Amino acid sequence: MRFKIKVNENTKHADICTSVKWGLNNEAYSLSDDYTILKWDPNSLESSKFVDLEGYGTDFDFLQGQRGSTDLVAIAFSDGSFILQQKTGKVEKKEKEAHKGAIISIKWSVDGSLATCGEDGALKIWSKTGIIRSNLVQIDKPIYCIVWSPDNDGILYCSDKMIYIKPLQAGQKQVQWKAHDGLVLKVDWNHTNNLILSCGEDCKYKVFDTYGRLLFASAPYDYVITSVAWSPNGDYFAVGAYDMLRLCDKTGWTYSFHKTNQGSILNIAWTSDGTICAGAAGNGSVIFGHVVERCITYDKWEITLTEDNKIQIIDLIDEMNSEFDFKERVINMSMKYNNLIITTSSHCYIYSFRNWNTPYIFDIRDSVSQICQCANYFCLVEVSSGIMVYNYEGRLISNPKIQGTKFEHLSHKKIAISNDLLALVDGGNNKVVKFYEMNSGKALNFTVEHSLEILEINLNQTEMIGERKLAFVDQNRDLHITPVHKKDIVKLAAMTDSFLWNEKFDMLCAISDQRFVVWYYPTSVYVDRDLLEQVKVSKECTDLTRNSQILSFQDTMVQIRRKDGAIMTQSVSPYPALLFEACERGKWEKAIKLCRYVKEHTLWAALAGLSLQFKELNTAEIALAAIEAADKVLFIQKIINVESEKAKSALLALFFKRPQEAENIYTQAKLYYRAIKMNIKLYKWERALDLALQYNVHQDTLLAYRQKYLELTSQQETIPRFEKLAYDIKKYDWVEIKNKIKQEKAREQQS
Repeated sequence: MRFKIKVNENTKHADICTSVKWGLNNEAYSLSDDYTILKWDPNSLESSKFVDLEGYGTDFDFLQGQRGSTDLVAIAFSDGSFILQQKTGKVEKKEKEAHKGAIISIKWSVDGSLATCGEDGALKIWSKTGIIRSNLVQIDKPIYCIVWSPDNDGILYCSDKMIYIKPLQAGQKQVQWKAHDGLVLKVDWNHTNNLILSCGEDCKYKVFDTYGRLLFASAPYDYVITSVAWSPNGDYFAVGAYDMLRLCDKTGWTYSFHKTNQGSILNIAWTSDGTICAGAAGNGSVIFGHVVERCITYDKWEITLTEDNKIQIIDLIDEMNSEFDFKERVINMSMKYNNLIITTSSHCYIYSFRNWNTPYIFDIRDSVSQICQCANYFCLVEVSSGIMVYNYEGRLISNPKIQGTKFEHLSHKKIAISNDLLALVDGGNNKVVKFYEMNSGKALNFTVEHSLEILEINLNQTEMIGERKLAFVDQNRDLHITPVHKKDIVKLAAMTDSFLWNEKFDMLCAISDQRFVVWYYPTSVYVDRDLLEQVKVSKECTDLTRNSQILSFQDTMVQIRRKDGAIMTQSVSPYPALLFEACERGKWEKAIKLCRYVKEHTLWAALAGLSLQFKELNTAEIALAAIEAADKVLFIQKIINVESEKAKSALLALFFKRPQEAENIYTQAKLYYRAIKMNIKLYKWERALDLALQYNVHQDTLLAYRQKYLELTSQQETIPRFEKLAYDIKKYDWVEIKNKIKQEKAREQQS
């Protein structure tokens, strides 16, 4: 990926260009010391005068209205004043003494509040009509740049060598840290990935999280870094300096480096779709960088965006390639599950691998920020319409009504889809994951709630709806798994940089503590927790650096992008996939033969988990014996020898460590003795007594076992209810009790 640089050498400002911004219709505006703001077409590079100024403008910003209109532009001046002006040229408000000294930066928030900062060290908040609301900050050094927080509840600003995050609400603590060894000139806060970007006179650019922890620091450049800006999607950012424009990944490594020969780039702005970057140059020019050569691969196909509106498709095996042209600029591309999805500003194209020549095409109402795919459906995240679910023939399936989510800032890590469910981290509470039906778009009445903020989610892609699982990473970078229909969260790993489910089978891979980890069947934790460590394969990889990201997990290959941008692959054993195929088809003998042939402990453990999940007890007995779980084998044999299906189900629930479920099965089947005896074995004496009294059965049996237990342990009775029971019964006969038990088991067999 790189910038395709475009500059109109014949048309430029007569003096230094200090600021550049984008309008709603992808037109650029530039501010210069020649008292003008020019309007630019990024394709033809033609310019026209937007407005003449009465003084030296330092910065400006648009308050974006509905599509096709711009309500207000705020323009700051070097004498400390600012004006609010309509796009038509009508001046709504002029504030002459907003600051003492020049206003350096001016920014609108989404809700219409205006922030200004300047040489006097003041940071002020104004209303949409230009009325002062608060003097938020007053320090003794100039403030060079301000950015609103993603939720508009705070402001990021820089002064001297420091970066500050100031909450708007009174009483909340300000966060601050030393960011550079020289003056911090520019900062930016991405609303999608929630990361902070900065540059300074120490010739470096850096990436921080919101707590001030350093995630990346560049090597010193030859000149001062004068500007930085995030792409709206949060996947990459641009860096400007003297005669230099650089495109970087969010982790810091460089995609491309360009010599511009236009002087220092003092300001950078991106289009809302993240495809074009504009830079304000020191010689008065405006530089446009079009993002091209974006490349995605899947199976044997490689797709490359060679021009703004042209893609190249290469068959890596047959060495065939073809090119497709589009009428509009390509904005998003996604390729999975044998389908390629491409969106432009007004159309969506669906290409099937079986037929590249006749794509399905349909109109889209608004710009698309994300594309998510699963086997049968895909989702387009539109800025105004929300999440639109389509099938691969282009037919609209559903449009879930989701409240409280800003779709233009929705990260791909906060949304996951499968053939039956759409999962989304709640926009109002990042500790909650909500679920929606894919076919109807209806919100389901169950959620997953966690104690910490959830950073990333992913759904498994198994075809069995009852086996749907959600994996997620929380704020502590701990990896968890839970069923979607029932809250039962289990921690799998700590210090997790990235994770991903297999595209077809219930295998999960992760990068944890610089180790590559694969769970052949993580769902086994819900049938036997002891199996979880036995189905895990962990490999130490010195090549894996911190913040490495898993790109894909297809079949037996895992593709990983390291922090330095290099792509590496890790292979997974092919036998788990064969095992899953055999088990899903009910070919248990074939699965056993495969494990005997491979002779791998983890594969036997996976088979044990699968057979227990499918209640295939004979296979489970063999698999558990192979991993030398003698106690479990004996219990499985006991279950097999029980003739009653209800009793088998209850014992299996007990094996899964779900005693309440086992008790419910017993009582519903009127197997009261088994329910009472199960609680006796679990030393739940009072629960056993509750059952005996509730159903008026086996009270003497329970008393006999209780007194036998007290004799063996040399204890006195301490439970008053048992003392009363002993007083009421007074005498019991073991022979009569055993006959009663025998009769109940006989009735059980007959039924």
